Amino acid sequence: MTPRSSWKGYLKLSLVTCPVKLYPATSTNERIRFNQLHKDTHNRINMKPVDPELGIVERSDLVKGYEYEDKQYIIIDDSDLEAVRIESSHTINIESFVDEAEVDTIYEDAPYYLAPDGAMAEETFVVLREALRQSGKVAIARLVMSSRERVVTIGARDNGMFLHTLRNPTEVRASAEVFDSIPETKPDPEMLQLAQALIKQKVAKFDPKMYEDRYETALMAMIREKLKGHKPIIADVPERGNVINLMDALKASLGQAKPAAASKSKDEAPAKKTTAKAAAEPAAKPAAPKKVSLKDALAASEAVAPKTTARKKA
Repeated sequence: MTPRSSWKGYLKLSLVTCPVKLYPATSTNERIRFNQLHKDTHNRINMKPVDPELGIVERSDLVKGYEYEDKQYIIIDDSDLEAVRIESSHTINIESFVDEAEVDTIYEDAPYYLAPDGAMAEETFVVLREALRQSGKVAIARLVMSSRERVVTIGARDNGMFLHTLRNPTEVRASAEVFDSIPETKPDPEMLQLAQALIKQKVAKFDPKMYEDRYETALMAMIREKLKGHKPIIADVPERGNVINLMDALKASLGQAKPAAASKSKDEAPAKKTTAKAAAEPAAKPAAPKKVSLKDALAASEAVAPKTTARKKA
């Protein structure tokens, strides 16, 4: 069953527009969750909003407030939020294209699938998808979700497209905060060679199905035992072993290591990526796209593109 879309609007490249829908690419429904119960009645506890002066209040009485100074708020209502409309509120406007390897994985946030919205959109969607696939690039665009504008990457994936929201640079901590205290020393050449040989022995193709959540599996086994009325099975913690020096540990590991089991996946492990910058001023709310043929729109876009570049250089 097709999941419910979380956003719908237009994918736009120059003069070409395509109605699209956005679907979450991941789900947490299968995770084990616990509810808060009262220790005596085992009734599920309801979390209710509490005002320090009034006590429990109705959710209908809650409003949004922005704290501009300590304990000083300005009230924001729905009409204020509705007034903040920019183009990316309803349109994913593609601004540029970059190599996928240029986008540092530390900026990648939530993954989504992008699909055409209706049969009339399929032709345009397929053209844009295959153009992306054959170019080997990902598109950089903007999208408003959950009351904030997000920079996103878009690439071809199977019969559809894959969209990744990116974190704002202000959300990413500088590595220097953690790494600057690590001394700059060169490793011992012999130990480095042993470590590299150990890596080669364990090279495998990545298959996520091979890496189950062992804690979740053990947790479910414990729950099933309790449902049967049995006491949970307590697993022994593995021993740490004797402390030996690094050289001996590398040699011993290299002697004991077995080649990693080949996975069933045909995909190679993802390559390391580096940073890409993408910034542009938000545009005004767009007018409804005019109905033109896909071929005419592509031709017109190609004609417009050199003029746009010339204006940027001026």
